[in-house]
Amino acid sequence: MRERQARQERLRAREFEAFVAGAGGRLLHAATLLTAEPPGAAPEAERLLVRALARTRADWSRLRGEDPYERTRQTLAARFAHTGRRHRRPRGGLLGVLPPQERLVLVLRLYEGVAEEQVAAGLGLPVERVRALHTRAMATLLSRPPDAPHSGGHSRNGPDSGHSGYGRRSRSGPRGEAEAAHEPA
Repeated sequence: MRERQARQERLRAREFEAFVAGAGGRLLHAATLLTAEPPGAAPEAERLLVRALARTRADWSRLRGEDPYERTRQTLAARFAHTGRRHRRPRGGLLGVLPPQERLVLVLRLYEGVAEEQVAAGLGLPVERVRALHTRAMATLLSRPPDAPHSGGHSRNGPDSGHSGYGRRSRSGPRGEAEAAHEPA
């Protein structure tokens, strides 16, 4: 009997390791976006992910057909929402200019592709609030100058470069502004 239980536990451990090997990179990227830390130097994101994975591992035998990625993402989002006050200070990541709640909604909606209704239910917010947070976050990101630094450093068209970054042709509408922001100078 003990041998059978030990064999089942080894099987669960291998399944969990395979899950982490397959999904760990994407989950770490999501955690890095949430904490607004620069990629490669994200200790808060790593801590957040380790805690979420630990919870998933503890529940692994009880998932019973439930998607472990979904469970881990939900735990990651809930832990971030619970500790959001720690992440108010801009750290220089891509989404560092946004408040934590807007970052969370944006990452879930755009990076993870979660529907508004699911985000609202997971965060305990009305759908209208999720929609407003998403809209405000997008407006903030799209209103930034095309060459605004997002990693805490200076842009290549900074004050010492002699280029202002505003001499480009402009496109109308938010989609055109986003496309112009990604064009090479």
